[in-house]
Amino acid sequence: MRACAAGFGEDPELWGVTGLLHDFDWEIHPSLDQHPVLGEPILESRGVSGVIRRAILSHASYTGVARESRMERALFACDELAGFLTAISYVKPGRSIHEVDVAGVRNKMKDKAFARAVNREDIVNGAAELGMDLDQHIAFCLQAMQANAVALGIDGVRSSS
Repeated sequence: MRACAAGFGEDPELWGVTGLLHDFDWEIHPSLDQHPVLGEPILESRGVSGVIRRAILSHASYTGVARESRMERALFACDELAGFLTAISYVKPGRSIHEVDVAGVRNKMKDKAFARAVNREDIVNGAAELGMDLDQHIAFCLQAMQANAVALGIDGVRSSS
């Protein structure tokens, strides 16, 4: 999200915090009828801004909160894709995001048995909501995740040497 913010000339800190918080409640509310709706009041009680809370609610289409801002659309666009890219990293020989490329991501998207919980339609629709070509969006997210591979734990065997 920070890379997305920088690419759009927006506030990387705000977008980064939003990205970090968006699934904070998944372990306590691990079902679609609860997440993120029941997490939102927790954030409100802790003083999290309405802008962040709204973006978090809008990242899940089933909440009925329409994505209006660029940050809301970016959170939706990056959420499933980041998880998918991470899953692909884990099955690479070196378990590294550096081994992942756009063509490989497109091939894995066709394999419905691979990372079956990842909603491919959300990945496609997310890119469209940002006004980006899907391959361009995948490449952008890949580059952002590769730049932060160590922190994300997907640098592979390089980080364990």
